[in-house]
Amino acid sequence: MKKLGVLLATIAMCLTVNAQNAKIANVNVKDINEKVVNTTSFSNDGKPFVVCFWATWCHPCLEELNTMSESYADWQKETGIKIYAVSIDDTRTKSKVKPLVKSSEWGYEVILDENSAFKRAMGVNNPPHTFIIDADGTILWQHAGYSQGDEETMIAKYKEIIKNKK
Repeated sequence: MKKLGVLLATIAMCLTVNAQNAKIANVNVKDINEKVVNTTSFSNDGKPFVVCFWATWCHPCLEELNTMSESYADWQKETGIKIYAVSIDDTRTKSKVKPLVKSSEWGYEVILDENSAFKRAMGVNNPPHTFIIDADGTILWQHAGYSQGDEETMIAKYKEIIKNKK
């Protein structure tokens, strides 16, 4: 019975949200250089953008970000996608973020949510958790967890969204 509850909770987290109700949370975070930025200022020249919550200690997170990085330049040329990689590392592990990002050469805009205020405000329980957010801040899609191929599902959904906006 416990396994069924976990399965149902996982399925519920993976479902598309009701876009009429959910907006990006209004929280102050820091960029990789420790400059304070507000999450409502995230943008992509009027196009949707992606927010990926991750942590240095989260193996599936690193697998997801590394896999997406392999196609990111092509996705940008094709769709104009922009990804914000939001680290939820706290003060104990925050020092690992910048060296990891530098060595990974991801190309994403990296954000630090060291007190997890943004994570909590967005209803993220565990990383990785990915959102596609419209230019007006409306959450259009979200997915929790990572399995190989999930990045293809995300980019397909992103392409569908921008196609339907034209």
